[in-house]
Parts: sequence; C-alpha cells; structure tokens
Amino acid sequence: MADIQTQNLTERVRRLRQQSLDAVESISSERAELLTDFYQQNLGILSVPVQRAMSFAYLLEHKRLAIYDGELIVGEKGDSPKAAPSFPELCCHTLEDLDILNTRPLTSFKVSAETRKAYKEKVIPFWQGKSIRDLLFAQMTPEWKDAYDAGIFTEFMEQRAPGHTVLDDKIYHHGMLDFQKKIDASLAKLDFLNDPEAYDKQEELKAMCISAGALIRFAERYSVLALELAQKEKDLTRKIEFEKIADVCKHIPAHAPRDLHEALQYYWFVHLGVTIELNTWDSYCPGRLDQHLLPFYEQGLADGTLTKESAKELLSCFWIKFNNQPAPPKVGVTAAESGTYTDFAQINVGGLRPDGSDGVNEVSYLLLDVIEEMRLLQPSSSIQVSKKNPDRFIKRAATIIRTGFGQPSIFNADLIAQELMRAGKSLIDARSGGSSGCVEVGAFGKENYNLTGYFNLPKVLELTLHNGFDPRTTKQLGPQTGDATKFTSFGQLYNAFEKQLLHFVDIKVRGNQVIERLYANFMPAPFLSLLTDDCISTGKDYHNGGARYNTSYIQGVGICL
Repeated sequence: MADIQTQNLTERVRRLRQQSLDAVESISSERAELLTDFYQQNLGILSVPVQRAMSFAYLLEHKRLAIYDGELIVGEKGDSPKAAPSFPELCCHTLEDLDILNTRPLTSFKVSAETRKAYKEKVIPFWQGKSIRDLLFAQMTPEWKDAYDAGIFTEFMEQRAPGHTVLDDKIYHHGMLDFQKKIDASLAKLDFLNDPEAYDKQEELKAMCISAGALIRFAERYSVLALELAQKEKDLTRKIEFEKIADVCKHIPAHAPRDLHEALQYYWFVHLGVTIELNTWDSYCPGRLDQHLLPFYEQGLADGTLTKESAKELLSCFWIKFNNQPAPPKVGVTAAESGTYTDFAQINVGGLRPDGSDGVNEVSYLLLDVIEEMRLLQPSSSIQVSKKNPDRFIKRAATIIRTGFGQPSIFNADLIAQELMRAGKSLIDARSGGSSGCVEVGAFGKENYNLTGYFNLPKVLELTLHNGFDPRTTKQLGPQTGDATKFTSFGQLYNAFEKQLLHFVDIKVRGNQVIERLYANFMPAPFLSLLTDDCISTGKDYHNGGARYNTSYIQGVGICL
C-alpha cells in the first residue's frame, strides 16, 4: 500500500523522503559543546534572561549549516538529519546513558567515539551538578522523593522544559523586526516608580529582543550559504533554486512572508528556534496550518507563481524536515526504559474558523493529499471535525485512515471549543485552538499547558490496600487509612483510597509549584516567550506566567480493563 501511495511523489520528494527514512538516529554533541563554550566565557554581570538569550544567539551563530541535495526547505536541529542534540543545562547525559542509548534494541541513538569523547572531556565535567535536574531534586522534600522513587508519580520537567505549546498565525503577519518594535513599545511603558517588577520585565523584554535578532541572523547565514552554493552550481535549475532559497532566507524571518515558500520556511526557522532554545515537553506544533497557509496558496495560484503541484512539493519537503527530528532521548533509568523517536509535532486540519464558520478550505485537502502520499511517522496529523465541515472532507480523511497508516487522528472541534471555554478561554481563542502533542487541547499561540507528570492511580490503590505502606520500598509512604482486610463495604475502601490520593496529590502539587518557580528563575525561554501572547505585553517569560492562559495539570494513569 505504501508503494501505491508514494508513487505520486516527485522525484525530488521521493529522494529526500528515502534519505530521511534511511538516516540513522544519533546523538549530536554540537549543541552541548557550543553551550559549554558559551558559559565558560567571562559573561560579566548579566541577568538570567539575557544570559539565556545570548546563549541562544551563540548557538544559532555557531551551529553547523548545510543545504542538502534537492532541499527547498532548509535547516536541521542537530548537525545532520536525524541527529538529536542534547540539553545539558536541563539534564546531562552520563557516559552510561550514552552507552545505553547506543545499544538499546529499540529506538537506539548511535553515539560516535567523537561524541563520547566530547561528553567525557568537556560536557560532563562542566555541567555535572549544574543542571536544572540537579537543582530540582535538591529542592524536593523527602516525601516527594519517596513518592517519586516508589513510582507514585513521574516528573516530566526533570528531563524536559515546560514548553509544550502550539503556534497561532502571528508569524504569517509579522516579521521578527515587527516583534522587536512591539518589545520596544512594551519597554517604553515600564513604570519603574510604581511597578516593583519593572526591572525584571525589562530584562525579560531585552532577552526577547536579542532572541528575535538571533533568528534573523540565523536565516541570514543560510542566505549567504545558499548564494555561495548558487555561485558554484553548474545545473541551472538547481542554481535558480539556491538563489530562491537565498532570497527567502534574506526576507524572512526579519519580515512577514510574501509567498508559500517563505511562509513554510519562516515556520521552520521558528520551529528550530523553539526546539534549539530548550528541549520542550513534546515538540512545538504549527497548529492550523491549512488556515494559516490559505492566503499564500490563493495568492500564488492567482499570480501564477504557484501551482497545486508545486505547492504540494513544497509541503512534502516541509513534512520531511519534521521526520528528520527525533525526540532528544532521556537520561537515567528512563534512557533504558522509555524511548521514542516521535517528537509529537501535530498538524491540525479542518475544524472551525475564529468566527465559528467552516474551517475547511482548499489547503485542507492539499494537506490530506500530502499526509496520504508521504506516509511518514512525523509530523503527526489530525482532522478537527465540526458539524460545519462538509461530508467530503470527512470521507477524504476516512479514505486515508482505512489504509492502516494510522493518520490522521480525529477530534471533535465543537467539543474542543466547548471544553476550552469551560476552562476559561474566550470564544475566539477556543475556536482557534485544537489538539496537540499526544494528546492535549489548548488555545494556540496563547497558552502554556504545563505537563507535570503521570500519576499512578493503581499504585495509590496498592498503598490503600496496605494501609499506606509500600511493599516494594518497605516504607510507610501514605497515611494509615485502615486495615483493608477488615473493610466491610466498597465505600470504606473508596474513602480510604480518596484519602491516600489527596495526600499524594498534595505532595505532587507542592513539588509542581516549586519546579515552576525554578524554571521561571533559572531557565527562562525568551524566544518561545516572544511567540506566545501575552508575554511581550506583560513583560513576563513563558515560564513565569507570561502566557494569556497558564494551565498546569497532572495526568492520571492506570490499567485499562
């Protein structure tokens, strides 16, 4: 079936797709080494947000660039396709971790001798004891650590940053220079006489401005590289493509995109920026791509610079970039026991428009064609189904699903909007939101949905049955709620379970509150912040309550019967 579906691909896309499938997942030490180089400098007296922004700029200025044969969309997170960077400021891999990742039978990451040497001699000696993971465990209470060790809950932010979120349509209307103007306006409004947080806001806004400039410079480096390649290229067709890439990267992200190619490349630079700045919990997502891209598609068809076939080829090249980005692997016991290549970037198709009308358009069907023909693990895709959508759209998606590929998934757009409004979102923000990751719903471009970890409900029941005692760790972890063998009704058991549950939820939530402050104080994300409403207007970081909506939740897990 896969061969039947992919036979419609252009020769360029077929070749790039196969290269992506053949690429071997590996660990890249490039980011870790560059970050170490930056922090080994004499940085003087700089605020934490400004340091983080300057480290981001340093990474984008010094990371290796490459434009591979036939590419139209450029840029990789690592130093080559399928090379996953590491984030030692969050959690630093040990040599044992690297050996496990290199040899584990499923979802392995190859570790070269050069990478292992870099970790042994440079990365580990500098970052050991300095990561946010080290700080996090040092700040947790004994009760929290005991519950964590017993497997009552996990903590996502000991391995990844709380950057799980989705972009809205802002980059398709504004360039990074426009964001810098908004930042300048916010800086001008700071009230140092009456606002005790004015200085903190100033430093965060300065950091956002530096980050915006860093992405512009990153694209300029690609523009220069493309021109250099154009000058050397003997094939006229490829030479023209290099010149187009150079023009695209010269214009965006400094300015708003003018056509479909620029819109896709702009998003991809933003995606790289977010996921290079920090290893977010689940990858950044483009959101409602069909609605965002429709004006560029219609304009290209109207002025003759685009055809349906050329648009599909650009989108297919865009799809391949996602598939080149495996999720950075974890450390410690989860390196051995938990692994996936999927970074959970999800693209929403269909659903509703902000005014409540049908969100399906020509690009929606074009994206469904790309999903069917590319048949790649990443990006994941979903259709948002509303009663406003035409039957043809749903039948087209069902035709793809019946092939057994597993995409797209299906969500009820009307219920998502109702749920988001119930959770406090405005009507327009709710309609503009949708699903992301694996799987959550939120207000796109405006919400920090902070995943904090899994909560093991069967384990709590086990403790209930043992009067709060854990037979595995042989510790009294929970309150003594009674000898379960003497309970005479289900009500007694449930009441005891509820007391145990509330006890551990309190422990977990207390830890969440502390961890959120650790990220706010020590690990801000200025680049992600400038992309999220209302961080610029409030002068606050994404990790510090700057987003319009800030949602923190625990995920209960159990056994399905």
